[in-house]
Amino acid sequence: MHAAVEAGVCTVTLGRPPVNALDDALVDALLAAIDAACQDDAVAVLLLRSSTKVFCAGADLALMQESIRTPRGLEDMLALVRRLQELARRIEAAPVVTIAEIGGAALGGGFELALACDLRIAAHEARVGLPEAGLGLLPAAGGTQRLTRLVGPGLASRLILGAETVDGAAAERLGLVQWAVPRSELEPAARALAARVARLPRAASAAAKQCIAAALDAARDGFAEEVAFTRHLYQHPATRERVAAFLARSAR
Repeated sequence: MHAAVEAGVCTVTLGRPPVNALDDALVDALLAAIDAACQDDAVAVLLLRSSTKVFCAGADLALMQESIRTPRGLEDMLALVRRLQELARRIEAAPVVTIAEIGGAALGGGFELALACDLRIAAHEARVGLPEAGLGLLPAAGGTQRLTRLVGPGLASRLILGAETVDGAAAERLGLVQWAVPRSELEPAARALAARVARLPRAASAAAKQCIAAALDAARDGFAEEVAFTRHLYQHPATRERVAAFLARSAR
């Protein structure tokens, strides 16, 4: 895995051939990259992508084999599932905008990683989905929760209970991703998207993410949070600078 920062964008590139299978080492590397991006005030966007043909195909097969052979193997798998839940939670809660660039298959845990991101852009040719039911399992790294919140119980039931996977173009039509483009256009489109979002103040994006999350949490008062964050932002140097510039242009 490789991480690089340029112009406010931290690009994290998965590179564990052949399919970026998720194991403890890759989870550790991803968590470290997320922490570094969150702690760097110059970073406004985290772009998650792959250097292989596959975005991420989910859990490591060797660990899956052990999980059905021995009780210890099962416990190790459950521990990884809990870590994947925590990884997805950290991506979702990051104070930066997170983008998944899906160039190839994003299945099972791989799609659950993408679902934790704020924005998703996929190649038309990519395959996405949560096919765990085909193995007698369920998407336990947050997939049942995030997909249901994203598209509603009807469509989530269709995809999860039917172990259905779809291509990137269909994923866009169904609302699983926000954009889909031909694979040849994916990398420049994702980089352009990341660059555009990175030009926006990080504090405003972080506040907006909190308010969007509040809209889905009955225990939170999203309207009150909007007012509270607006108070905070009006006192933020980046906001004051931008508002002053806007008012100066408007007065001409």
